[in-house]
Amino acid sequence: MSKGKVLVAMSGGIDSSIAAMLLHEQGYEVIGITMKTWDYASAGGSKKETGCCSLDSINDARMMAVKHGFPHYILDIREEFGDFIIDNFVDEYLAGRTPNPCVLCNTHIKWEALLKRANMLGCDFIATGHYAQVRKEPGRSASEADRYVISKGLDENKDQSYVLWGLSQESLRRTIFPLGAMRKTEIKQLAIDRGYTELANKSESYEICFVPDNDYRGFLKRRVEGLEERVDGGNFVLTDGTVLGQHKGYPFYTVGQRKGLELAMGEPMHVLEIVPETNTVVLGTKDELEKREMLVRNFNLIKYAELPAQFEALTKIRYKDPGAMSTLTMEDGQIKVLFHTKVSAIAPGQSAVFYEGNDLIGGGFITRKARVLG
Repeated sequence: MSKGKVLVAMSGGIDSSIAAMLLHEQGYEVIGITMKTWDYASAGGSKKETGCCSLDSINDARMMAVKHGFPHYILDIREEFGDFIIDNFVDEYLAGRTPNPCVLCNTHIKWEALLKRANMLGCDFIATGHYAQVRKEPGRSASEADRYVISKGLDENKDQSYVLWGLSQESLRRTIFPLGAMRKTEIKQLAIDRGYTELANKSESYEICFVPDNDYRGFLKRRVEGLEERVDGGNFVLTDGTVLGQHKGYPFYTVGQRKGLELAMGEPMHVLEIVPETNTVVLGTKDELEKREMLVRNFNLIKYAELPAQFEALTKIRYKDPGAMSTLTMEDGQIKVLFHTKVSAIAPGQSAVFYEGNDLIGGGFITRKARVLG
């Protein structure tokens, strides 16, 4: 008897392919779907087409479906992806922030697209190959609804809960993560045991899908006509406003950056802040890069319906960040984060994600405090 009908997002890579295969073997009625999110030809760059939107990857996903006897569809969402994700990516850099396209894509594009098609196809669930886990928790009172909680994947090195903080309770209610309780080594061995040695050895891309050569500066230049002329010749300054030299345009730098500044100084300098209002990039020492506080906007809560006035949590400020203990308080509709020890390179626009043990409390975007230097 079928455990239900599930729509599985298949990129053609090992994780989503094995996720679909496992669900099929467990008795689910599987439908595979590959989302084409961008057009390589329009992105430019010099690298050969790779990743989830390449023809080879689409064919790999389809072959897995054919071999196991379940349907497979290709969903073209290039228009909605480009309008929202790529436009936001450009806008964030022009606003002096460092964007988080994978978080936005998961929240506003992939899950929405999957749920919409799942409803059309009569599917009970959707599934992906993310390394994360989801469970149902009963409400803490008679008046509080049950909550669906994301926790870290068993494999800490592959855990992807960081990029899932934006998902809604409705999305999580219908989501399955088949790989959450498995390690990557197990997944690879499983692929080999099933005769998918080539899949197990397939290289994985960690780049932004629409920046295949990993050159976001080149992407911005191609995307925004006349950008170089508009932003060239701004000043590198110290925190006191002392001018150190000129840079090539504020969108081409990120907080924490040390290499590529092309300045001869007595000690290594890092980007502390980006001020688009004056095309200024503020530099300082490694010690000056370390901060204790930040504000987080547009947050979404996963584990709890609301937070108490003050709450302690482990806060991660980037994907591979091990995290640091912090105290969270509400301040004018934002979350104020006070770290118990200083952390380095807090980049506005990146995600701040909060954990209680292995459970994901929620997350939001780090706020940039507007400042205009002379």
